[in-house]
Amino acid sequence: MTQPIVVSLGEILWDMLPEGKRAGGAPVNFTYHAAQNGLVGRSISAIGNDSLGDELEAAVKNAGIDAILQRNDYPTGTVGVVLNDGIPSYEIVQGVAWDHVALTDELIEAVSEADAVCYGSLACRDEESKNTILELLKHTKPGALKYYDINIRGDFFSKELIEAQLEAATVFKINDDELELLRPMFGVEGSDEEACAWFIKHYDLDYMILTGGSQFSIIMKRDGETSYVKTPRIKVADTVGAGDSFSGAFTSEILKGSSLHDAHIYACNVAAYVCTQSGAWPEYPAEIPNYVHQQGLDK
Repeated sequence: MTQPIVVSLGEILWDMLPEGKRAGGAPVNFTYHAAQNGLVGRSISAIGNDSLGDELEAAVKNAGIDAILQRNDYPTGTVGVVLNDGIPSYEIVQGVAWDHVALTDELIEAVSEADAVCYGSLACRDEESKNTILELLKHTKPGALKYYDINIRGDFFSKELIEAQLEAATVFKINDDELELLRPMFGVEGSDEEACAWFIKHYDLDYMILTGGSQFSIIMKRDGETSYVKTPRIKVADTVGAGDSFSGAFTSEILKGSSLHDAHIYACNVAAYVCTQSGAWPEYPAEIPNYVHQQGLDK
């Protein structure tokens, strides 16, 4: 059996943290974890013709991530730490290389070969990358998973954009804070399960994923099958990339033929493990601990 192929579309950047810079970006985090779980993973993005771009390209290669990184004359993406009265906040720098991913035959070919494509809202804040990503989603092969992890950051979103991305999706992942933001925007009422069912019905989704941070996660299928798992209790090092690792692990298990509930449990275990480690790209142990079963968190 050939290995399933996943491709992620969107931002790649340096998080400029007080202790130094760290490579990241939700799409490339997704690719890393999909690849760690036995898939062929590729990331599509852009970096600048600058030293930060050179370093980012090297970091991606050293992490074993396969990537198509266009080079352009915009600066390599960074997320800066800003102090306001001594309180740190984070600024996602605009007008950077990943805002300007150009549509090419190479990208179309890569997407057309994929069994799953992952994308989010942030990389569509600029018209050029937005148009490229929405066009690439039209070139997926029949049956490919189109995994929309909304991943809202700042005010880089609109109802029009979210609708366009949902229309292309077969999987929609959202967290509980984002759901509360979207409820009035889309007129969604009822329980969490009813909200999941609403999005599945209105956007013809195969899966709806709702994560509730340290509390729970719910995954619902088109046919109504639902999996609910409480979040494992672990000693947290940091939560960087936890949601992306959940997505990469869940996608890998579904593409390998696991049941909904088994794929969900594994995704929870991977995300919990990542939270016990520093950074979004930790080395995997020989076996991911089964926190869910150990703590009796699935029903």
